[in-house]
Amino acid sequence: QVQLVESGGGLVQAGGSLRLSCAASRSIFTFNAMGWYRQAPGKQRELVATIPNGGITNYADSVKGRFTISRDNAKNTVYLQMNSLKPEDTAVYYCHANLYTGGGWYDYWGQGTQVTVSS
Repeated sequence: QVQLVESGGGLVQAGGSLRLSCAASRSIFTFNAMGWYRQAPGKQRELVATIPNGGITNYADSVKGRFTISRDNAKNTVYLQMNSLKPEDTAVYYCHANLYTGGGWYDYWGQGTQVTVSS
């Protein structure tokens, strides 16, 4: 069983920064890709950023130029650096991992961490 544990959320003023961390219970080399999603109240969960294993990072248009996803393979951790935060970035942020094993694809999610940006 894969566990993903997020941390780093909190309350910040508009224009501020936060760094989210996602620690995995196994080597992140084994995942096809990892990423961050978010869900605001009353809205569907949406992609924020992804970082494939050896591939090119991908960002939602709304966060391009402000957010950066990165990974530390030695620590089995993926990060999301969020700069120039806006009130519309307020949401619960979820870490996601995609794994191919035993002939099938599996998706894993963390418990989520709240990010609140005040105006």
